[in-house]
Amino acid sequence: MSKLLIVDDEFRIRELIKKYALYEGHEVDEAEDGEQAVLKCRNNTYDIIIMDIMMPKLDGFGATEQIRRFCNTPIIMLSARGEEYDRLSGFESGVDDYVVKPFSPKELMMRVGAVLRRSGSDKKDDSKSRFVYKGLSIDFAARVVTVDGERVQLTPREYELLFYMVNNKGIALTREQLISKVWGYDFFGDDRTLDTHIKLLRKSLGEYASLIVTLRGVGYRFET
Repeated sequence: MSKLLIVDDEFRIRELIKKYALYEGHEVDEAEDGEQAVLKCRNNTYDIIIMDIMMPKLDGFGATEQIRRFCNTPIIMLSARGEEYDRLSGFESGVDDYVVKPFSPKELMMRVGAVLRRSGSDKKDDSKSRFVYKGLSIDFAARVVTVDGERVQLTPREYELLFYMVNNKGIALTREQLISKVWGYDFFGDDRTLDTHIKLLRKSLGEYASLIVTLRGVGYRFET
């Protein structure tokens, strides 16, 4: 049984998600705003958080940023806005998935299951190697990336994406490969999620952004 925290200022939304979550066998806790969510996460352990963006006192972006300072619990963000800017802001703050309202409760539960499986599954053992190229250093075991000596903060999904591409450097990776390997075969998003993460990853790599090469009509390649 997994424990979910549902964060939304609308009672009917919380009740709708709660109904389906309980049916799926999950344990459920609730918060009415971002401040409550942060406090509950400090005092409790959750397996996943479903977080709305537009809330009083502290919105979803602010709550996610504060929660990320002390725990890496997977977060699915809910929003009535689906523009690229909003998705970028969500992924930059550290969310694992982004769902646009109105949403299908059944699909949301499938996304919850997919995120839980990814967060709890065994990952490829990258602990035997370290990648260094000029001022870019990647320590797979420690999950530490530095650019010219400065540590780069990445989201969990960005780490997985970068590690997979580096471990397959020089190989043309299709969009389907990247999505299935990094997000899982049961991912329910679309190609825009991959593009958004690539854009954020390039931004984080700074002068080494060009190492991620776009292959039009195919996907991407990490190339030194």
